[in-house]
Amino acid sequence: MIALGEGPLSKMTVALGQSEQGSVSYTLSLGVNALNLNELIGKRISLHYQGKITCSHCGRNTRKSFAQGHCYPCFTKLASCDVCIMSPEKCHFSAGTCREPEWGQQFCMAPHIVYLANSSGLKVGITRETQVPTRWIDQGAIEAIPVFRVSTRLLSGLVEVAFKQHVSDRTNWRAMLKGQVTELNLVEERAKLLTLVAADIDAIRAEHPDETIALAETQSKTSMSYPVDVWPEKIVSHNLDKNPQVEGVLMGIKGQYLMLDTGCINIRKFGSYHVELSVEDK
Repeated sequence: MIALGEGPLSKMTVALGQSEQGSVSYTLSLGVNALNLNELIGKRISLHYQGKITCSHCGRNTRKSFAQGHCYPCFTKLASCDVCIMSPEKCHFSAGTCREPEWGQQFCMAPHIVYLANSSGLKVGITRETQVPTRWIDQGAIEAIPVFRVSTRLLSGLVEVAFKQHVSDRTNWRAMLKGQVTELNLVEERAKLLTLVAADIDAIRAEHPDETIALAETQSKTSMSYPVDVWPEKIVSHNLDKNPQVEGVLMGIKGQYLMLDTGCINIRKFGSYHVELSVEDK
């Protein structure tokens, strides 16, 4: 094996090609090395966990990673780790109780997109406007379409709650990784749901008259295709806490998962774990 890089894991950087099919490319940064993972498809690779975790925020050593890469003190004090990140409708910035008001001003009091995506079937989601299409790729969606552009994270959460009465906000990650996803007519699905949530959206607008909830300017869907040679028939998960050595032929990449012939590993789950990535010398 030839070592390609070592350092703390962080989520893979993604880029979407300009073709109609939208080919996704992946880069993994380890230490000073930025590794083109698409080039490793079909090759035997090894991820070796070195038994060290350092907080992605403060850099201190930690025995456990919280919220995908933080030590416990940072987990309890950072706004990016608060409950409203997972449940944006619980945003409490306006109540003056945000853990980090300056951070909240930058990331939560900013335009968000409410969207529909097809990752393992139809789902609703929200993301900052600047995170389109990164968020869709991170979820392994094969297609997505914006529905609303709203002025704050709180509003995106309230609109999402209205949609969740009619459509899931979850991805079946096992089906997503098996490639068992049927293409949908997202334009039609959006039209149906807009009718179903119309009264709820009007009520949210009435409660927040000084905020913006507008139909997204982009009316077309975005398609995404992933670098996969072979789809796994059975999903087996690698866990660095149980086995520090993960090795196998890299069959593909989707979402934030590496798919090996020995199992799949969610890179984001092991944020801040120090690993060495090697490739077989042939």
